[in-house]
Amino acid sequence: MTIDAAATFTSLDPATGAVVGTHPIHTADDVRAAVATARKQSEWWQALGFDGRKKALVRWRKVIARRMEELAALMARETGKPDGDALLETALAIDHLAWAASHAEKVLKRRSVSPGLLMVNQAASVEYRPLGVVGVIGPWNYPVFTPMGSIAYALAAGNAVVFKPSEYTPGVGEWLAATFLEAVGRPVLQVVTGYGETGAALTTAGVDKVAFTGSTATGKRVMAACAESLTPVVIEAGGKDALIVAEDADVAEAAEAALWGAAANAGQTCAGVERVYVHDRVYDQFLDELVTQARKLEARPGGQVGPITMPSQVDIIRRHVDDALARGGRALVGGPVPEGARFVQPTVLVDVPEDSAAVQEETFGPTVTVSRVTSMDEAIERANGTRYALGSTVFSKSQGMEIAQRLRAGMTAINGVISFAGIPTLPFGGVGDSGFGRIHGPDGLREFTYPHAIARQRFKPAIALTTFRRTAKEEQQLTKVVRGLYGRGKS
Repeated sequence: MTIDAAATFTSLDPATGAVVGTHPIHTADDVRAAVATARKQSEWWQALGFDGRKKALVRWRKVIARRMEELAALMARETGKPDGDALLETALAIDHLAWAASHAEKVLKRRSVSPGLLMVNQAASVEYRPLGVVGVIGPWNYPVFTPMGSIAYALAAGNAVVFKPSEYTPGVGEWLAATFLEAVGRPVLQVVTGYGETGAALTTAGVDKVAFTGSTATGKRVMAACAESLTPVVIEAGGKDALIVAEDADVAEAAEAALWGAAANAGQTCAGVERVYVHDRVYDQFLDELVTQARKLEARPGGQVGPITMPSQVDIIRRHVDDALARGGRALVGGPVPEGARFVQPTVLVDVPEDSAAVQEETFGPTVTVSRVTSMDEAIERANGTRYALGSTVFSKSQGMEIAQRLRAGMTAINGVISFAGIPTLPFGGVGDSGFGRIHGPDGLREFTYPHAIARQRFKPAIALTTFRRTAKEEQQLTKVVRGLYGRGKS
C-alpha cells in the first residue's frame, strides 16, 4: 500500500498488486472526534434497551446477510483469500451477530443472587452495564469474523464502537460501518482508517476499553499505552497451536484436519495448526496420508490456497523453513520459499528440533511440523511447550476429553479443527503470549460491561453486624453461628 500527498493510502490485492481502494489516513484529532461522536451516540444506544438494540442489530444482520456476496468479494480482493473462504467467514460472523443480539438481555440483565447465610436479611442482585465506548483494533487475516467477535458483542451489550481495521483491509471496515448506518440510522459504529499511528491514537482517545487482535509484540504496546489511563484491554494475540493424534484416531480424518488447519487461509490463522504430534503406532500412516493430500494442494491464483496478505510475513515464513532445514529437518512437501514470492506453497516439515523457530515461534503461513511421540504424555508435554496457548486439537476415538483437559490452551477441538471458533456460545481467547480476555459467548458479552451489584436490606438482622452499636453478646452469638455452620465435622 502507498501514501499520497492528500493523506490517503491504497489497499492492494495481494495476489496481483492491483489497487482495491483508496482510504483516508485519520489523524489523532480525527480519532478523538470519532470517539466524541461515539460518546454521544452511546447515550441514545443505551436508552434503546435490550429490545431496541436487538431490533436494530437484527436489521443490520439482515442487510449483511442479503449482501454477503458483496462483502465476501471485497474481502477476497483485499486479503487474496478464496471466495468460498470469504463467504464462510461472512456466514460465521452473521451467526455470531445473531447470537449476541438475541442473548444479551438474558446474560446481562439484573438477576437475583444468594446473599449467603450471614446476610440473609439482604436481597442481592447484579447486572452488567455497558462501558460506554469500545475501541476495536482489528486484524487483516479474518477482517470480518475476528473484529465482529468484539464489535457485535460490544454493541449488543450497549456500547458504541470505534473500529480501526487493518491497513490491509480498510474497505471491509468501511463496508461494515456503512451498512450499520444504513440499517440503524445513527453512527453508533464508526470506522477510522490508517496505519499503526491511527490505531495508537485510538488507545489514548478516551475509549472505555480496547479490544485488540494482532501480534503479541503489538499487543504489549497497546497494553502499555492503555495503562497510562487505566483503560482495560482484551488482547487476542498469536498462537502456535498443536494437533495431537492418538493411536486410536481416525488417521485419514486427522490428516485432512491437520492440512486444512495448517493451510486454510494460506496458514494465516491465529488458531491454525502449526504443530502436529502423532503417536508412534500411527505416525507413518498419518504422514503418508498428510503428504498425499498436501501434494494435491497448490497455492496459486484462483486456488484453494491464496497469497500471503502481508508481504513482510513471507520473510518470517522463509526464515522458519530455512532454520528448520538447516537444523536437520526435512521438507516432505514444499520447501524453501523463493525471494519475491506472493504465494507460499503448503509445506510439511519433519525431524524439526523442538527448540527451532518453526516449532516455538508463530509462523503464520501454510507450514506444519510433524513429530513422532511414544505416548500421549509426551504429546501433551510438547504441545504445552511454547509460550503461546490459544487453541488446540485432539484426534482420538476414546481419549479426546482426557487429553483435552490436560492441554494449556484457551480452546480445544476434538475430532475436528477450529470448530470452537464457530460456536457462538463458546468463549474465544488464550493465555500466556496468546493474550487474555474473551470474545464470543456469555463471556464475550460480559467482557464489554462492568458488573453493578446491589444489596437491599429486607428486614432488620437478628444479629447486628455492621454498626458501632454491636454488643459483645452479639459478637458471641456470631461466633456460635459461624462455628455451627462451618466448624463442624472432621477436617
